[in-house]
Amino acid sequence: MSTETLVPDPVPAAPASEVMTYREALRLALREEMERDERVFLMGEEVGVFEGSYKVSAGLLAQFGPERVRDTPISEEGFVGAGVGAAMLGERPVVEIMTINFLLVAIDQVVNHAAKVGAMFGGEVRCPLVIRTPNGAGNQLTAQHSQSLEGWFAHVPGLKVVAPATPADAKGLLKSAIRDDDPVVVVENLPIYKEKGEVPLDPDHVVPIGQAAVARPGRDVTLVAHSFATVRALRVAERLAAERGIEAEVVDLRSLRPLDVETVAASVSRTNRVVCVEEGWPTYGVSAELAARIQRACFDDLDAPVERVGMAEVPLPYAKNLELAAMPNEERIAATVLSTLELA
Repeated sequence: MSTETLVPDPVPAAPASEVMTYREALRLALREEMERDERVFLMGEEVGVFEGSYKVSAGLLAQFGPERVRDTPISEEGFVGAGVGAAMLGERPVVEIMTINFLLVAIDQVVNHAAKVGAMFGGEVRCPLVIRTPNGAGNQLTAQHSQSLEGWFAHVPGLKVVAPATPADAKGLLKSAIRDDDPVVVVENLPIYKEKGEVPLDPDHVVPIGQAAVARPGRDVTLVAHSFATVRALRVAERLAAERGIEAEVVDLRSLRPLDVETVAASVSRTNRVVCVEEGWPTYGVSAELAARIQRACFDDLDAPVERVGMAEVPLPYAKNLELAAMPNEERIAATVLSTLELA
């Protein structure tokens, strides 16, 4: 009889990350947080039986049941208000709004109630409410369904506003938002729901709210953006590097309130030139706030004025050619960068 000792095959280590789409990353965040905390529940139009307008909540009704995945009537003011009340009583509701345009129907509940609960009750009552909603244009959904209004909500003290541009940040920021004791608006994006990327699988991995990231290092000019504008900025940076030898640094804000001015200023102090890019209208917008903050923080470092690229100041047309002309496309961003570098 053989006396050879059989050594079992080693168990392969669990993967640290996995490639998935932006919507799959959001779904994973929801599932993990609902498993972690029974106070977390999802509510909104078609989130249950239909599994979400963008299929973010696919499979959650079957796993958690109708008490924690709740289909609502088409009444944004009503179910956002219900979310505010549930949050004040200790639950952690996640409210899905079909597009950020429809959040205007509930703006009183968001601005006059959710944002002010903590201050008006002296901190004795909090409002740990999460509102998930996509922005974005480019799908011929016309003027009433294609707006990027995150700057409106970032204007309001008492709210936190995040806008992830990658699947990894979509998961990490949503988890941080659900765990936060203050109301958080999580601005998703229609064009990048299908985009793929590496996503950490650690259920305790979160992305801190209020922390920007250098998405691409560079030396010649800084591009500051959020949400889909970050995707555009990265494409422009790669194109300029390949065609002109220009190395643009891209800073992804990730969070609009609180705003990480320190990371932006550190980048601008290295490159001495900056272009701020957003999908929304630039007048009174996110890029306007950035321009003011950068001018103050980097006055002695700037070799050129702060430049901005945003949506044309019109209600977005339906016609495809006019819609594309109004949007802050890669050509406009690249032209602005070259002008800032005095190469146009």
